[in-house]
Amino acid sequence: MGSLSLTMYSCKTKKAVAKPAPAPVAQTPPPEEKKPEPPVQEPEKPAEVEKPNYNFSNIQFEFNSDVLKTESIQALDHAVAEMRKDSSVKFILNGNSSAEGTPEHNMSLSVDRANAVKSYLVNAGISASSFTVKGFGATKPIASNSTDEGKALNRRVEIKVVQ
Repeated sequence: MGSLSLTMYSCKTKKAVAKPAPAPVAQTPPPEEKKPEPPVQEPEKPAEVEKPNYNFSNIQFEFNSDVLKTESIQALDHAVAEMRKDSSVKFILNGNSSAEGTPEHNMSLSVDRANAVKSYLVNAGISASSFTVKGFGATKPIASNSTDEGKALNRRVEIKVVQ
């Protein structure tokens, strides 16, 4: 068996053939990329600051309460956004109430309502020195106190710019 494998091995003779060197390839340099000219920049104009809109909605309250109504939060958030546009502007917070209760109680309640609005605005990052608080009780109604709807409209705080 050993001789058989030798003979088979010898039948498969390998020819040593020298591999030719690869043909030289003419390399062309890559085309030179033209870099685009940087755009000519115009002198920067100062960003136009949007003018604040100080026409705020009245902030509404529940009967005999200085707790903000849920729908008043959106109006207050809008006020905060506008107030941030110019921190030098001063505001007056006019608290009001409906005509139910004693004049003394309504006056105290209207001041508490104005202070509740001030607290919200200060907690939102507006400087406390930007606000003056006034209470008017039931002396400045915007609707009739003879209907429930009118009374609800009178339970409010008005945000006005000090001029």
